[in-house]
Amino acid sequence: MSRVQLALNVDDLDEAITFYSKLFNTAPAKIKEGYANFAMTEPPLKLVLIENPGKGGTLNHLGVEVAESATVHAEIARLAGEGLFTEEEMNTTCCFATQDKVWVTGPAGEKWEVYTVLSDSDTFGTSPQHTQGGTAEAGACCGTAETAKASC
Repeated sequence: MSRVQLALNVDDLDEAITFYSKLFNTAPAKIKEGYANFAMTEPPLKLVLIENPGKGGTLNHLGVEVAESATVHAEIARLAGEGLFTEEEMNTTCCFATQDKVWVTGPAGEKWEVYTVLSDSDTFGTSPQHTQGGTAEAGACCGTAETAKASC
């Protein structure tokens, strides 16, 4: 199993859940305070909605969800071999899930993660905040416990 992840900032989570439920004809797989995700097989997509008032309609981050940690580790080796700087986060909690992941940054500063979900979590998480151009980027997953809900 592998699917692309699209994480969007939304102004109003309930309104966004209603819209995307109708658009994709499916209910969310997970809803938490300030967060929801849809795990679809057709199209193969993990749509993440992050309530971030004032930033609605903007991209939070992109990703590829994979089935197991071995795939994350293989991607770390492959991406490093391609000369890309990788930032690894193993057994980290982000977006109400414990995950193994690796981050890379695209040429325009867009954040991509390759990750696997190890287990669900009752907390949003405090994964390190990513930076763009040397400054903290409020929209990248995940931030401190205080900024996580707003930014991831």
